Amino acid sequence: MALSIGTKNINTAVFISGTGSNLKSLIKFSNLKKSPISIKMIISNNPKSKGLAFAKIYKIRKKIFNFNKQAKTEKEILELLKKKKINLICLAGFMRILSKNFIQSFKGQILNIHPSLLPKYKGLNTHERAITNKDRYSGCTVHFVSAKLDSGKIIIQKKVKINKKDTPRTLANRVLAEEHKLYPEAILKIISL
Repeated sequence: MALSIGTKNINTAVFISGTGSNLKSLIKFSNLKKSPISIKMIISNNPKSKGLAFAKIYKIRKKIFNFNKQAKTEKEILELLKKKKINLICLAGFMRILSKNFIQSFKGQILNIHPSLLPKYKGLNTHERAITNKDRYSGCTVHFVSAKLDSGKIIIQKKVKINKKDTPRTLANRVLAEEHKLYPEAILKIISL
């Protein structure tokens, strides 16, 4: 792990595309005394992302990037992250796949949260797939980001029981509640490695 151990205030950037509920839980976590992270930037590929509202509420710098020219955009993001001395990136519902070059520039310092018990159900529609396959459990995973989609080293997982009456939406809501607890736990875990 490239993060310096025992540090307080690890400068962190959170990448979002949607509602930002995991971003909100990370901000709350960053405001706790025991928290090792300090969120300095919110980055999004979606100007309509509801999560961007948290930038204003919590006075965190936000930046929206258009990913039509991914290589150029990623170069700009890397320059910005370097300028802001960012040491950790948390992907929180970020719906773009980062390039191999980008990931290698931040090797071991990008985390992602995924709504399944990886390695099961990489990619999208995880809850539908778990229900269709009559799985007894779903859950969520925080993992290091590698060049292969949802395949990096797993840090921590949480199981969620699938009920007979579950729909993808009801299951998603219960998994999301666990995600909000799991992401901070994962950060504390890697810091103590």
